[in-house]
Amino acid sequence: MNIGEWLRHASDVLEESGSPDPQIDAKWIAEDTLGLTRAELHFESTRGIDAAQLEQLDERLMRRAEGEPVQYILHSAYFMGLKFYVDDRVLIPRQDTETLVEAVIVALHELESPDVLDLCAGSGAIGLSVKTLIPSANVTLTDISRDALDVARRNAHELNAEVDIRHGDLFRAVGRDRFDLIASNPPYIPHGDLAGLQREVRREPVLALDGGSDGLDVYRRIASEAGAHLNPGGYLYLEVGIGEAERVLELVTAGVECAQSGILNDLNGIPRVVWARSV
Repeated sequence: MNIGEWLRHASDVLEESGSPDPQIDAKWIAEDTLGLTRAELHFESTRGIDAAQLEQLDERLMRRAEGEPVQYILHSAYFMGLKFYVDDRVLIPRQDTETLVEAVIVALHELESPDVLDLCAGSGAIGLSVKTLIPSANVTLTDISRDALDVARRNAHELNAEVDIRHGDLFRAVGRDRFDLIASNPPYIPHGDLAGLQREVRREPVLALDGGSDGLDVYRRIASEAGAHLNPGGYLYLEVGIGEAERVLELVTAGVECAQSGILNDLNGIPRVVWARSV
């Protein structure tokens, strides 16, 4: 079997299995397994596949067909132009969250050596992207999951990013420390909606998804406690789920003494980020 034949076979298998992006997933698996770029995959489509490679390709294909996210299979996800290691201990970084990081980068450019907190850090995608793009920032990553922090440590090492990593439940991890900017992508899926999520999303850790009965449990805690951890003029940036922005903004403005606040849309025009600046 050659590369082109395997790609067609894999696309058919994934389409039949209900994969939302069968051709993209097939190419991603082939690129990683064969060590080829997308262009090489195209121009070398008649190249034969040896038995060992074919066995690995088919094993990965079957895992994907059974609903395992391709990022977990390949242990990689791309975010803000950076490659992150991921496995089923952490949420897979998504393009939606890049809206938050881009806004954070803009806010931080006016500050010198800012202290930044990535709350509910997971893989570390937010905080490590900030540290990589603004090396002068002093970045702290926290999470309630020790497993997630192990992944964040690995990513920090692979990205050569020197950050402070602490374990704890929200702000308990940082004691009385204050920051110039706090960013978070907390759990925000209403508990009753978890069972109806896409099969791939159901493979991700429930701890990183379950936001309580209305999806806002963690936001309530962040909004009530963030003020005590923001420096004067400090920023708070929160990613939110669809339909949650206005309610989260109300929580934030009630809990934090704000000089400014607002909502930012993602690339699809969906209200995705709630932000505030303290007095």
